[in-house]
Amino acid sequence: MLIAFDSTQQALRAEMLLEYAEIEIDICPTPKQITAGCALSIHFPESDLLAVKEVITGEQVEIRGIFRRIEDRYEPIEL
Repeated sequence: MLIAFDSTQQALRAEMLLEYAEIEIDICPTPKQITAGCALSIHFPESDLLAVKEVITGEQVEIRGIFRRIEDRYEPIEL
C-alpha cells in the first residue's frame, strides 16, 4: 500500500505520526503513475490499512490518496 501527498510537510507529518503509532513504513519516491504535488510517498503493509486510516483521519493529515499496487499500476482505494 502507498500514501501519496500534496505537500512534503504533510508527508513528514504522516511519517512521524505513523512511526509513533508503531506502524512499519518506508519513505519512497512517488511513482510517476500517481499525480501528486509531493515527491515523497509512504509504503506500508496492507495488514496495517485500518490503523493507517485511523491515524490519517484522526490527525487530519492531508493526503492525495491511498493506493494499492496491482501488477504494474496503482489503484486508489476508498477512505
